Amino acid sequence: MKILELKDKPIFEKYLNLKKHNLSTFSFANIFIWKDIFKIFWQVIDGALCIFMQDSIGCFMYLPPLGNKLDGNVINDCFSVMDRLNYNKDVSRIENVEKEDLEFYKPLRLNCKFKSDEYLYLKKDLISLSGNKYKSKRSAYNYFLKNYDFRYLNYNSKYKKECLQLYKNWLRQRKLKYKDSVYQKMLQDNYSTNLLALTHYKNLGLVGKIIKIDDKIKAYSLGFKLNNNTFCVLFEITDLKIKGLSQFIFREFAKELNGLHWVNIMDDSGLDNLKKVKISYRPARLEPSYLITRN
Repeated sequence: MKILELKDKPIFEKYLNLKKHNLSTFSFANIFIWKDIFKIFWQVIDGALCIFMQDSIGCFMYLPPLGNKLDGNVINDCFSVMDRLNYNKDVSRIENVEKEDLEFYKPLRLNCKFKSDEYLYLKKDLISLSGNKYKSKRSAYNYFLKNYDFRYLNYNSKYKKECLQLYKNWLRQRKLKYKDSVYQKMLQDNYSTNLLALTHYKNLGLVGKIIKIDDKIKAYSLGFKLNNNTFCVLFEITDLKIKGLSQFIFREFAKELNGLHWVNIMDDSGLDNLKKVKISYRPARLEPSYLITRN
């Protein structure tokens, strides 16, 4: 087993690019940013790249095995790896399986459970914001445009410290508004994922935008090209006191995605407040992911 390092990116991308993926989890960036929350290790088993994550609860596979020709043996081997590390073997599981791959698992007498949906939008809808369904988004966008003197800039590493301070301020605002303990723990964990993304953005293939008001960073957004027609927004952090700021940076970022048609903003982590925001932009498509467990 090898512990995940930044230098492993070419190996991971070789296997990730064997087929087109629509789930945001199938990207090196969206694996690497979790390395301070989980111990991430990997191995090529029977010609397939197998990625494991481990924390105090146990070990699981973040993605299904990635390879051209999979069979039941590699799945059995993966469960054996997890079982050796898990006191409770019910924790052993494979996450983020795509819908079109479920047929492979069913003959193996494994349980296939729905995990979550990722939200996908047509880029043209996010840019035009036309029609009554986007009335509130247009209003917020126009309010920001009319009432604030701002600078919209490309992110680079010199902005990292200030972006992290913005995240801390945003974290306090979120915690005051939402008391859900699971959500608050997720917000705290996400500080480290933002830190890694902001630090290694160039090597991870991330692109980012910031907005400055009165020479202070009030918003940043980072994302990556997932496939030949989809862009994934990995993070969007804004000063929640500034009306229309979130709508503005989201729309402006979408305008710059030349040659791409879809924008993926990932799942809602099972949280109602996130779900409400993501549905408010009227997703054109939901991309499901599944969990694989044993009977």
